[in-house]
Amino acid sequence: MKKPAPSRPKGPSKRPVAPEDLTRYILCSDPQISPDSRHVLFTRKHVGEKNDSVSNLWICDATGGKPRQFTQGGKDGQGRWSPDGTRIAFISGREKPNPQIFLISAEGGEAAKLTSFPEGSIGDFKWSPDGKKLALTFREADPEWTEKAKKEREEKGLSIPARVIDDVWYRLDGDGYFNAQRFALYTVDTETGEHKKLFDKDTLGWIEFDWAPSSKELVVSANLDKNAVFKPWRRRLYRVDASTGKHIEIPNQPDGEKSNPQWSPDGKWIAFSGVEGQEDLWSALNDHLFVMDSKNGKPRDLTGSEDYCMSVGTLSDTREAGFGSNYRWSPDSKKLIVQIGWRGEVHVATIDISGGKFKFLTKGAYEHMLGNLSKDGKAVSLAIGHSMSPPEIGIGKLGQTSIETKTLTSFNKKILDELSLSRPESHWIESADGTKVQVWVMLPHGYKSGKLPAVLEVHGGPHAQYGVPFFHEFQVLASAGYAVFFSNPRGSKGYGEAFCNAIKGDWGNRDWIDVQGVIAFMKSRPFVDSKRMGIMGGSYGGYMTNWAIGHTQEFAGAITDRCVSNLLSMALNSDFPFMPDRYWKGNAWSEPDTLWNSSPIKYIGNCKTPTMIIHSEGDLRCNVEQGEQVFTALKVLGIPTRFVRYPSTTSHGMSRSGPADLRVHRLNMILQWWAKYLASKQTKTKATKKS
Repeated sequence: MKKPAPSRPKGPSKRPVAPEDLTRYILCSDPQISPDSRHVLFTRKHVGEKNDSVSNLWICDATGGKPRQFTQGGKDGQGRWSPDGTRIAFISGREKPNPQIFLISAEGGEAAKLTSFPEGSIGDFKWSPDGKKLALTFREADPEWTEKAKKEREEKGLSIPARVIDDVWYRLDGDGYFNAQRFALYTVDTETGEHKKLFDKDTLGWIEFDWAPSSKELVVSANLDKNAVFKPWRRRLYRVDASTGKHIEIPNQPDGEKSNPQWSPDGKWIAFSGVEGQEDLWSALNDHLFVMDSKNGKPRDLTGSEDYCMSVGTLSDTREAGFGSNYRWSPDSKKLIVQIGWRGEVHVATIDISGGKFKFLTKGAYEHMLGNLSKDGKAVSLAIGHSMSPPEIGIGKLGQTSIETKTLTSFNKKILDELSLSRPESHWIESADGTKVQVWVMLPHGYKSGKLPAVLEVHGGPHAQYGVPFFHEFQVLASAGYAVFFSNPRGSKGYGEAFCNAIKGDWGNRDWIDVQGVIAFMKSRPFVDSKRMGIMGGSYGGYMTNWAIGHTQEFAGAITDRCVSNLLSMALNSDFPFMPDRYWKGNAWSEPDTLWNSSPIKYIGNCKTPTMIIHSEGDLRCNVEQGEQVFTALKVLGIPTRFVRYPSTTSHGMSRSGPADLRVHRLNMILQWWAKYLASKQTKTKATKKS
């Protein structure tokens, strides 16, 4: 007797993840709990009807319930509660051409513009503890490069002006060209909106600050050296009078980077993150957490006995990467609550101001991104994500040994319920010299048997980490029928200082040994067709892709994105130029050997691998000439090559923060390339019919 067919499960059927699904995700970030812990404010972003990014403040009750929209500007973000919880300040770009700070009652209603700055950029801002002022950083636009000046030139038929540059620090990827303009510290009266410049001594404008509990002064991290970009270790902490702007250097500070200063609630201490010694901006050392007496200095390293870094960037394409430290003081000033990236995960921990060991409060394959604390320190706001979902907003009840977390939003549930998602599996492998490397594997949803083409993704940085966050690109590849591998070879953060520092000034050596170990692991998997493997990556991941195609014939195809190809040219054309004999030994003019020997372009003549190059013409970190060199060399060599160039309006981070239509286009270009060089005849036929 023939068995009856199984009944169809209830609910919508699942479908593969498509590049276009990128436009449907709701991105939640920057959670801020109210002082009384009753509400959580956050920024919610989505792609609008005209390919624009729509950003508003939303709010939800800490006990649960339906989140509600709080502002309507469409360009609103960075909401911050006043100390008494009655008002919210936020930055809005609703009035062109320049953003301003607005105030709105915590009960809702119409937002009122507080500031009237000229055209320029607002950085960070913070309420004074008494609620009477805001401190903020602002950089006025170069007068010749304002929208007003542009319009006047167009009316008169005049040309775009020349940039007259005297300082090597005149541009930044994602920020553009600011010429000689610098951020300065201002205060703003929260009743009248009157602003006052307080401090503008930082040579680069990299000002970080925090209020003293008295509201009478601020601590400011600044570098006053004339060659600050080449001497980042000259950064010091200053006490700045909130009325006069008079500043004094806190005594007894050693050389070293000093970031994210925070004054303790009792006024006795100042915490900051950084590295002691004369390390340059490319440092691969652990970022430590320090506290020092607010008057006498003498920093104490709280975290030196442990092997964690305070500034681990955990990568994803459904949120911006954060590379700075993230921590908060407890209300009693006895401990610090910190965010730590470790082995692909992101957790919240505490450490006593006397030092010692971290107490981890969260665990599991999640990323817990720290917001702020309630006034009583019993609750914390969080953004919580994992491999099967972009971050959602949550709240945590702080205990001595753990955090009791509760997720308050579920904006992405609808689309995620439609998709056939792949859940990554973590593995540990051993490379040729015995180093243990963490690798994740994603298989197509519902895979049961047969050989699959495989793609190895290599992350950028290199001093960052892949891990548990949701990654749309990986899901798209898995849905298209590929086994996806991603790993953290030496040079990655999250595995201790020695692991990260192993490739300092020596790319293409120990990192390549680990990547070869991952390649061997891929070939050993019974589901992988070793004749149909590809490699791809962006930034340093593009570097390693370029390196691989010059050193092995294992791959049937490659995609190098916003890549590094020639360290000699990059040394002098990146927005962060290389300092002689620092991260890299030698220099680009008289001692080029180290840079040249570590440059993939030196070995490109060995390449036999069909390669697609992706690059943004507005990339100021790895200039487009890096991709141009690979493209031209491969064309001369007769290797099948395609160059996908995105416009000057996009930057190095285009794949995670660029315009939605171009990000979708990029993913479709990737699928086309892999369909041509990796997929089976059957898959190629399906891809052709779909296109």
